[in-house]
Amino acid sequence: MKTSSDPVIKPWVPAWLIKVTIFMVIIPSMCLFGLSSANSNAAAGFYGFEPNDVQYSMAVFYAAVTSFFALERRFFDYVAVKEYLLLGAIVQIAASYICYVTHTLPVLLVFRFVQGMANCSISSICITLIFRQLHGERAREIGYSVFFGMLLCVSQLTMMTTSPLLETFDFNVLYKGVMFLLIPGTILLYFLLRDGRLSNKSHLYNLDWQSFVIYATLLLLIGYILIYGQQYYWFEDQRLTWSLVGVVVCLLLHVARQHHLKRPYLSLDVFTYRNFQVGAVLIFAFYILRGTLNVTNNYFAFALGMDPTHIAYMLAANSAGIICMAFVTSRMIVVQKPMRFILMGGFGLMLIFHIWMRLLFTIQANEWTYLLPLFIHGAGAGMLMAPIILYMVSAVPAQLGGVASATGVFFRYLGSCCSIALINYFALLKQTIHFDRFQQHLSEVDPITVQNLSTLKRGFIAKGIAPEQATKMATAMINRTVRVQSQLRFSMDYYEMLSWCILVIILLIAVYPYLNRTIVNVKSNQPAPASF
Repeated sequence: MKTSSDPVIKPWVPAWLIKVTIFMVIIPSMCLFGLSSANSNAAAGFYGFEPNDVQYSMAVFYAAVTSFFALERRFFDYVAVKEYLLLGAIVQIAASYICYVTHTLPVLLVFRFVQGMANCSISSICITLIFRQLHGERAREIGYSVFFGMLLCVSQLTMMTTSPLLETFDFNVLYKGVMFLLIPGTILLYFLLRDGRLSNKSHLYNLDWQSFVIYATLLLLIGYILIYGQQYYWFEDQRLTWSLVGVVVCLLLHVARQHHLKRPYLSLDVFTYRNFQVGAVLIFAFYILRGTLNVTNNYFAFALGMDPTHIAYMLAANSAGIICMAFVTSRMIVVQKPMRFILMGGFGLMLIFHIWMRLLFTIQANEWTYLLPLFIHGAGAGMLMAPIILYMVSAVPAQLGGVASATGVFFRYLGSCCSIALINYFALLKQTIHFDRFQQHLSEVDPITVQNLSTLKRGFIAKGIAPEQATKMATAMINRTVRVQSQLRFSMDYYEMLSWCILVIILLIAVYPYLNRTIVNVKSNQPAPASF
């Protein structure tokens, strides 16, 4: 039986066992990311929060991962791997328990942030161990495919596994489930590891915790503005105005501090490389396009009446597209296919999805109709995620690879929050416009409206409902139909707008002269920066 050759793993451990154990640890940690968005209505109903509060809890978790990324490497290099794994798991389990028992929003947000920090630590150990098991070129290719595929599928996987549970249990039970799933994998991995480190030991003196606080505050305020902006009418509300002031102050402090420090927390030198800037724009655009899947999910729920479990199974087609194309794309990267070809292909698939879905938005449809478009969306995501991140890391010198990766996480966070803000803004704007237009055609003198009301009323009366109640129910049915039609028109308009944006991106990729000057190389034995 083949055993692992990694010196931090005990020599008798089979290679398959260490791989299975790593995934037993990393999957529960990654599922915490998508926990808030798995069923936002169930979360809001259980805690008594607004839907935007649930979205912000996800943004807080993401902000913790993004801001703690650079500081975490210092702890990773200082603490031995077994102790670091145990510390991260204990913090994760403790934070999950508090999220399980609390019903207060501030407490939940604080410990969602703690969860994000612990998640960063556990993921750092697991990802490093994964890539230490891969030695050949083909093996590293599969490693990239597995990791980025997991990262893209985590929301769908979480929704698929939690939706059946939420039909029987309260939402907070999901946090208890994460605790119990994390414990056995952590214990097993702890006993499979030797005493040692995954990197050279470094000391913890001169920890730049001040930059971490400034950067985390900046990210939290950006997320707060983008997620709550539409609810509070943007800068008409003093909370958002002062938040914007805080963003400006924190941004200036962050930039000034990084220029002043001899060893900056996140070096701004990465922005001096032209192709890194291109990659940052592309990953930002990609995450906005990824967010359009939420519009499709809302359409499934509101217009077609699907329950969360049904929607989760529909999204299995999207996950299949991600997995298939992630493997294909990783092979393209290994054989050094032109980056222009890969990016144009990925955004081209996204364009096909948006145009196709715009044509499929209707009040009645067969669910099988949407499986192929969802697969195409997943294929486009799988074709773009890994190449863009690797492209950004490859666009800078090796010593800035970690900084490029950490900065890339910032643009992914920003793209996710901007996607939520755009959907909230255009949903209210477009649905209001279309609702008013539809209402103009509904009146007591409109013959079609009168005929529909009479038909509905007679149907209710035939079922034994009193005439007065039947009239109210018929009117409510008409109003619901108008709301559904308004939602459909918003979805169509939003997808049409993004289709034009994708077309512009494809044209810019086609004509940008320096795109292929950065060579993406995954043959190196040190893939850690890109792996994040």
